[in-house]
Amino acid sequence: MANSTGDLTNGGEARDIEAGRERWQRRYDTARKRDADFTSLSGKPLEPVYGPRPGAEVPGFERIGWPGEYPYTRGLYPTGYRGRAWTIRQFAGFGNATQTNERYKMILASGGGGLSVAFDMPTLMGYDSDSPQALGEVGHCGVAIDSVADMDLLFDGIPLGETTTSMTISGPAIPAFCMYLVAAERQGVDIGTLNGTLQTDIFKEYIAQKEWLYPPEPHLRLIGDLMEYCAEHIPAFKPLSVSGYHIREAGATAAQELAYTLADGFGYVELGLSRGLDIDRFAPGLSFFFDAHIDFFEEIAKFRAARRIWARWIRDVYGAKSEKAQWLRFHTQTAGVSLTAQQPYNNVVRTAVEALSAVLGGTNSLHTNALDETLALPTEQSAEIALRTQQVLMEETGVVNVADPLGGSWYVEALTDEIEAEAERVFAHIRHMGGGDDVEHAIGPMTSGILAGIDNGYFGAEIAESAYQYQQALEKGDKRIVGVNCHTNTVSGELDILKISHEVEHEQKRVLTDRKGSRDQAVVDRALTRLLEGVRADEANLIPLIMDAARAEATLGEICATMGEEFGTYTEDPQF
Repeated sequence: MANSTGDLTNGGEARDIEAGRERWQRRYDTARKRDADFTSLSGKPLEPVYGPRPGAEVPGFERIGWPGEYPYTRGLYPTGYRGRAWTIRQFAGFGNATQTNERYKMILASGGGGLSVAFDMPTLMGYDSDSPQALGEVGHCGVAIDSVADMDLLFDGIPLGETTTSMTISGPAIPAFCMYLVAAERQGVDIGTLNGTLQTDIFKEYIAQKEWLYPPEPHLRLIGDLMEYCAEHIPAFKPLSVSGYHIREAGATAAQELAYTLADGFGYVELGLSRGLDIDRFAPGLSFFFDAHIDFFEEIAKFRAARRIWARWIRDVYGAKSEKAQWLRFHTQTAGVSLTAQQPYNNVVRTAVEALSAVLGGTNSLHTNALDETLALPTEQSAEIALRTQQVLMEETGVVNVADPLGGSWYVEALTDEIEAEAERVFAHIRHMGGGDDVEHAIGPMTSGILAGIDNGYFGAEIAESAYQYQQALEKGDKRIVGVNCHTNTVSGELDILKISHEVEHEQKRVLTDRKGSRDQAVVDRALTRLLEGVRADEANLIPLIMDAARAEATLGEICATMGEEFGTYTEDPQF
């Protein structure tokens, strides 16, 4: 924007727009593009980006801008998907490691661009498969991982040095990640070259998903250790994927999902800064994970607002100077909560619409849910349909041809501004709960506010109220779901669903018993003792110690329990 009112009245806005267009053109010309046909179905050549007509004055255009330029409302790259299409990263895991390995190979052979690991509930809670707490849950909502031996089987025949891997796990994320690193070592891979994402987002567990192991402060210590280790040793791997998905699935609105997620992200930035890390070095290792819900334009606006907010805060509040530090890169998953058990074939349509909103919002990678996931884990056929949904969007619809094709839409831009403003109000409230700038903070003001909100039940209460209001609207018929409260007649029958045999649990427990019996217990005990000493030393980075325990074939449950001897446990104070 021009700097004076006089400049504006004399065409200053138009000059700034044209200067931006020229900057974008220079970047576009020098960027790598895919060798592809960028024409319409009718053969019409398409411009890589569209904007105001030359000479036009558009008040506030600096908030929209051009692709690849601050504030990144229109995307991170000047080429959009002409440079690189989004990564197809299907979330998968069930039964034991061998069964899931077969599904991974099917996904990769069918055109998947990376892997995303779904763990079963015992693994997510830091329990081994033979734990009493695991009874009846082994392999049912994801894959069971008890030790590095399971990681070896999970990635058997899949070169980890060439495959980007995402792992959706938070409470025991660090031990699971260390097992992944050891599995890569055993493949002969230089772990410094690994690329992928670990979720690790403990804030959202207290806010929404409730899968924690320890109180917040010990988890933050582990996350800080991970951030330091990755920044120094595995620069391409992203140690944190800040998750709004689970917050939205718990009943939050789009604006709440956005605000709570970015606030959590700011908290992790403050954590890195408190460790003395360089923000321009560690911030590019933060990524995000959002829900793509069914309200098409609201979701697109949410994604665009997310990039703009993150860029501004990281630059102006936290002092990042590099472009990559200001980039908000995110994975998207279509909304599991939008799927219905009634008339489940309608879920294919819902998933396609939600996926399209993520793509038009500029997602970097995408998972599409299967039509039967409201009933069970996806069958091979439904998983293939979900994968093909992305490929139809990518190959047939033309959405990859133009960067941010909805940019400049009065409706989309207004929604983007409204969601951004609502998020800013939430940020102010969270900081206020933590004492704001008037008090000293152990980590930072946003972190203090998040911890206060966890303690006083703020987040849970706000999400519960939003969920309640939506449910009331459904029951009154103000909001409609096809097949549920309208258009309920159907000729479709029941689906054949994937059922996990109880034999999976029995076999996993048997194999685990054999592994424990054949390992060198003295080596395991020494590794766990050193880990406990490191936990008590407080200043020690725990990542190398956890890796040593994993190399000795200590189990996930043993590692988590050892740290828990010092870290303790956490019980949520119910709020009514």
